[in-house]
Amino acid sequence: MSKIFSILATFSMGTALLPAAPPSNSQPLTEKAWMNLEQGVTNKRAGKRVNAVHALRLLPHNPRAQKMAEKALADSNAKVRAAAARALGPMGAESSVPKLEAALDDKEPAVVFAAAHSLFVLGHPEDAYEIDYEVLIGERKGADGLVASQLNELKDSKAMAMMGVETGVGFVPFGGPAYEAFKRISTDRTSPVRAAAAKELAADHDSKIDAALAKACSDKKWAVRAAAVFAIAKRDNPAFLKVITPALDDKNDIVRYEASATVLRLSAGQAAQQASTARRPANENIAAAGK
Repeated sequence: MSKIFSILATFSMGTALLPAAPPSNSQPLTEKAWMNLEQGVTNKRAGKRVNAVHALRLLPHNPRAQKMAEKALADSNAKVRAAAARALGPMGAESSVPKLEAALDDKEPAVVFAAAHSLFVLGHPEDAYEIDYEVLIGERKGADGLVASQLNELKDSKAMAMMGVETGVGFVPFGGPAYEAFKRISTDRTSPVRAAAAKELAADHDSKIDAALAKACSDKKWAVRAAAVFAIAKRDNPAFLKVITPALDDKNDIVRYEASATVLRLSAGQAAQQASTARRPANENIAAAGK
C-alpha cells in the first residue's frame, strides 16, 4: 500500500488537512447535487447521459437514484441503457430485478451483459450463467458485437482513462496489449495510473491518505479528480463534504456527476449519524431506568 500512496503523493505534497466538521447546512448542497444529476440524465447529448447515469452507482438503496437509473434503461441510446444496467447492481436495487431481466432481451449485447452482471451482483446468478452459457456455445450471436464495441473504446483515450479509474490498480495494465494501445492513443501516460492509485486507496483509512485525496480533488487532470472523488465516496466520511463541494462545479462533467453523487451519499451518512446520536441519550435513559 505504501507504493500506491507514493504514486498518489507525487501530486499531493504539502498541507491538505480535512475540515474539523462538515458544513452545518447541507440542504443547498444536496439540492445542487440532485440538480446536476437530473440535468445530466436528461441532457440531449448521450455521452453526458451515460456519465450521469454511471454516477448513480454511488447511491445504494436510494429510491430517487434508482428511479432515475430504471428510467435510463429505456433510453434510446444503448450506451446509456448499458450504464443504467451496470449501475443498478452496485446500488443494491433488488426491486429492479424484473427490469434487469427484461433488459436481457435488449438487442445490444453490451446492455445484456451489463444487466446480467447486475443480476449476478443482486443475487440472481442463474441469469448471468445463462448468458455466459449462450456465449460459450455460440448461441448469443451478438457477442462478437460486444467485443467489437469494447475494442472501439480503446480508441477513446477518455474511455480508457475511466476504465482505469473504475477498476483500480489491479486492472490498469502496466503491460500488455491494452496498455500499449492506450500509450499509442494518448500522450498522457501517468494520469490513469495515478487515478487508479487514488481509487485503490479508498479502503485505507490512514489520515495522510485523507489529506492526499483531498488535495487530489483539485488536480489538473480530470481523471485523477474523478478517482479521488470516487475514493472519497467509498470512504463514507461526512468530514469530506466541505472538500468535495467545489467539485459540484467542476468543468468536467464526469467529475461533476461523481461529486454530486458523492455529496448525496455523504450527506445521507451524516444524517444517519446525527439521527443515531440523537437516539442514543434516550436509549441510555431507558436502560438506566430499567436497572
